[in-house]
Amino acid sequence: MRAVHRWLIAGACAGAMLAAPIVPAQAQDAPAGPEIGSAAPDFALPAATRYGVLQEPIRLSDFAGKTVVLAFFPRARSQGCTIQMRAYRDQYADLFHSGQDVVLIAISTDPVEDLFAWARDEQFQFVMASDANLDVATAYGATGARGGATNRNLYVIAPDGTISYRATPFREIDPTAYTELGDAISAIGNTALLE
Repeated sequence: MRAVHRWLIAGACAGAMLAAPIVPAQAQDAPAGPEIGSAAPDFALPAATRYGVLQEPIRLSDFAGKTVVLAFFPRARSQGCTIQMRAYRDQYADLFHSGQDVVLIAISTDPVEDLFAWARDEQFQFVMASDANLDVATAYGATGARGGATNRNLYVIAPDGTISYRATPFREIDPTAYTELGDAISAIGNTALLE
């Protein structure tokens, strides 16, 4: 009788689990991050370019009046991240310098020295920042169940400091994700021309 009772309980639990909605890990573990139209949280992070580690931390407020793209990524030199960063490098002129003042900051938890080495080896022409403590990722809802890594989230910040576009997550292997990003940046430039 006890064996039958245990079987019934196990069956009921399994049925309940099948009926429960499956929620992605990011939705369970991470805050949503700033919404479109809200003020972008400021930050200060150690950073590097392909030429070396910067002597001073970069701050979002350093780029006031410019369009800023924050591209959170999980790990330097991993497959998906390499696809994403190479796409930014190879499409840099079209995506980020279409006659506008645009800054791309790629952010991960990797040590800043590793980011410098990767930027140098791949000749990335943008800033790479180290968010080792996940403080900035937390403020932007880019933390998740990746064992201390950031989620692949992307934010476009307008020159007035507000979020104008977000992709959470950014689909690094989908070419339309880059088209959408370029369109979001162009839309900011078109709005500025109308003012």
